[in-house]
Amino acid sequence: MKHVIPGFKASAVASGIKKGSGLDLALIFSEKPAVAAGGFTSNKVKAAPVILSLENISDGSARAIIANSGNANACTGKQGLRDAQVTAELVAKETGIRPSEVLVASTGVIGAPVDMDRVAKAVPGLVKALSPKGIPRVAEAIMTTDSFPKIAEFEGMAGDKPFHILGIAKGAGMIMPQMATMLCFVLSDIQIGIDELRKATSASIDASFNRISVDGDTSTNDTVLVMANGMAGNGPLGVNGYSKFQGGLSAVMCELATMIVRDGEGATKLVEVVIKGAGSNAEAESAARTVANSTLVKTAFYGQDPNWGRIMAALGRSGIKMKEEDVDIWVNDVMIVEGGRGKGLSAEKEAAKRMSGEEFSVVVDLNQGQSEFRILTCDLTHEYVTINAEYRT
Repeated sequence: MKHVIPGFKASAVASGIKKGSGLDLALIFSEKPAVAAGGFTSNKVKAAPVILSLENISDGSARAIIANSGNANACTGKQGLRDAQVTAELVAKETGIRPSEVLVASTGVIGAPVDMDRVAKAVPGLVKALSPKGIPRVAEAIMTTDSFPKIAEFEGMAGDKPFHILGIAKGAGMIMPQMATMLCFVLSDIQIGIDELRKATSASIDASFNRISVDGDTSTNDTVLVMANGMAGNGPLGVNGYSKFQGGLSAVMCELATMIVRDGEGATKLVEVVIKGAGSNAEAESAARTVANSTLVKTAFYGQDPNWGRIMAALGRSGIKMKEEDVDIWVNDVMIVEGGRGKGLSAEKEAAKRMSGEEFSVVVDLNQGQSEFRILTCDLTHEYVTINAEYRT
């Protein structure tokens, strides 16, 4: 696919919103009306672009997404909301569409007003630079503390017609479901109804971005936007076509979510935490999230220390039904706890070897039922503190 979706164009420019001279303002444009769905932060403190995009996407359609990095436009009051509206109006004027067809997203420092003079000066050039091959520049422009741009693709068949899905995302810190301090934009040429797209988007978010954690913080700007312009010409999807699209959308989002955790601020380890044998799905999820977000557990990951006592302590405060004497724990294929008791230093030494790699899993069997939950997390390092201590300076 080479990062191209029929009917979509994109561009990015350096407007000066973000410190330095890098790309920081991006535009995605659909040449024809597109069906649109989204997911947004659960934080009660919502940034102005989130509030505006929630309103604009409510009718299930959109033509454009404009996004900036370097400024979150969050906690900026009525002026911030007006700035988001003006941004949409600027794009609408230059592209000949309605402001309500423009979705707005921002990421960066919270509490500072957007320099709208820079935005206004940059938008005409942004529109002029629109290109079918512009998506990689957008992926770069939305980065903040990310160390690499995040792009994922999928190709499938529906109604004997090929369809394509292309997704980009940013995120490395303030990552905690539901969702994460992240932006994600997914484009497809599939023909799909709004109810089907909303259902697929929600299910895909739950399977991906809502199952990751870097530092246990939920941001004010989290946004996932999905646009489908129908240019694949596949006709009504039906059960089989929908299943193929939903599978592809989930695959793209899961790949992007994994990239976000791998790129966690200062992270050196990608860790899958698996809780098995829980009494209910809710208890499996609660246990997994508690272990994955424990600062003590995460620092042990960094030190390659199979300190299973920290995992047991996290389980014990997770609010689930459990019996200490029933718990088994593995690091990859090495059992370090059986029946609530440690397996000894030799087992821990073997586990430490597994933890020396860039990826490993921690599996906990509660032996209380049949429910299971998986979540991706990472280690917590000195570099994480450095990055966040110096974020605004």
